[in-house]
Amino acid sequence: MGSNNAVMEEVISGAIVRRYFRKLEDNLAIDVAIVGAGPSGLVAAHDLAKAGLKVAVYESKLAPGGGTWGGGMLFNEVTVQNDAAEILHEFGITTVPYDDKYHTVDSVEMASGLIFGARKAGATIFNTVKVEDIVMHDGVVSGVVINWNPVARLEMHVDPIVVTTRALIDGTGHPSEIVNKAVNKAGVKIDSPTGGILGEKPMWMEDGERTTVANTKRLYPGLYASGMAANNVQGGFRMGPIFGGMLKSGRKIAEIVKADLSAK
Repeated sequence: MGSNNAVMEEVISGAIVRRYFRKLEDNLAIDVAIVGAGPSGLVAAHDLAKAGLKVAVYESKLAPGGGTWGGGMLFNEVTVQNDAAEILHEFGITTVPYDDKYHTVDSVEMASGLIFGARKAGATIFNTVKVEDIVMHDGVVSGVVINWNPVARLEMHVDPIVVTTRALIDGTGHPSEIVNKAVNKAGVKIDSPTGGILGEKPMWMEDGERTTVANTKRLYPGLYASGMAANNVQGGFRMGPIFGGMLKSGRKIAEIVKADLSAK
């Protein structure tokens, strides 16, 4: 751990390197990998970690939180329904009743509160880490292939490393990046009307909120989707800066994954 006579620069650098690599090594074989630290992924991470599962969240951007931070058109307020507000209250996040159906939420408090809640529940969040591929073993999705996001953006020829997992949740939002890899690279047929990805429809808030939860499911052995990733797969409508469906989707997928893993 270094000599008592080590200069401050050596101590600080050593502390960061040693603690980070301990964290990385502790998460090379996990129960649940969640790709995307948006609202659904963070709620799922909180619930699964609270249940005693080893959970790692991979966020390609520097700041976790997904599309929450900017609110609607950079007005940093968002909306949630009454029942979804109850989920935020569990995280200690303040909501303000707007009428008999909706609450408003400071988007910065919501994003930071969900991140903090997931971490305090025991989930590990790896930011600036991109999942560039999945692992398949005998017809089961069994892991993620990770690299630094700047490596991918700069198109550097740097090989990744692998994390094995018992369950993989696609929480990447509109692109459904992980399900895309399963369908288009691994060639698997997922649980959708066509066996593939239908793609997101235009805005219809009410239906989009409903289907975000309804479309949250297991898609293939070891592979799940939540939030807008689930809606994109099944051809649901987008909903904009209302987040109740996202929060309830994260809770639903956590229940599904817990049930599946307990049955193994």
